[in-house]
Amino acid sequence: MGRIAVTGSVAFDTIMVFPGRFGDHILPAKTHLINVSFLVNRLERRRGGTAANIAYTLALLGERPLLCAAVGSDFTEYGASLSRTGVDTSASLGCDDVPTASCFITTDLDDNQITAFFPGAMARAADIDLRALEDLEHVVVAPDSPDGMEAHIAQARELGVKLVFAPAQQIPSIGDETLMAGLDAAWLVVGNDYELELVRNRTGRSVADLAERSIVALTQGARGSRLHAGGEVVEVVAVPPLRVVDPTGAGDAYLAGLMAGLRRGLDFAAAGRMASLAATYAVEHEGPQAHRFTPAEFTARYREVFGGTPAPV
Repeated sequence: MGRIAVTGSVAFDTIMVFPGRFGDHILPAKTHLINVSFLVNRLERRRGGTAANIAYTLALLGERPLLCAAVGSDFTEYGASLSRTGVDTSASLGCDDVPTASCFITTDLDDNQITAFFPGAMARAADIDLRALEDLEHVVVAPDSPDGMEAHIAQARELGVKLVFAPAQQIPSIGDETLMAGLDAAWLVVGNDYELELVRNRTGRSVADLAERSIVALTQGARGSRLHAGGEVVEVVAVPPLRVVDPTGAGDAYLAGLMAGLRRGLDFAAAGRMASLAATYAVEHEGPQAHRFTPAEFTARYREVFGGTPAPV
């Protein structure tokens, strides 16, 4: 098999918890001159970003993905950790004059969130040229700078590789031409039900329309997922987590599990089950890169939940 190039964001997530409710401190009649400060009682800094999250779980599943993302001056320790897991970071673009992208999230007791995102090095993602890489079979285009996503879709088409298109939260930010180009070129489209409804509103293409030319994975959280291809629809159940800790990154883990299964030649049902189990591992841990499993552990749990054994991990 050829290699997987994973494009998208690499970021640090700073998460703060406010032990109150934003609504008690924001006066609706005064929002034109709002000036509020929230004293938080918990702060966590996590490693994240869609490309890094996807590559991380692919590595756990025995792949050797190429992380093709723009990273900043503070990436050294983060990159070393990914390398130890099995991610090849040699194709990343290092930007020593700016920090890695950062997301600052404050959450209140009602799970309302106030978020600020600093793109940092991610703004230079378009400078990564996938055409310089050898032996590629798949290219993942995950949320990234809009011009970076546009460039990498075009490069994947030029290279003739299988494009995995998962625009997710960047659907509102990318232009119509970029969105249509990604959908037209995609071998696999991945999104949750809300995201794929946004796609339908923007393009007029339903899941059934997309499935006429691509595999479409529609995720539905605890309700499982559906894989569409041609006239075939495969229902995949969600694996019940041992404990629900944090859903952040579950979609990224799902995509990695699905790719790993399809690359091993599994049918849609078995590949979907690998994806479902990978997502559950992520849900059971704090943060999108805290889950770990050995090949033997993954295979044993797959057998326990579904019966049978997936292709070797």
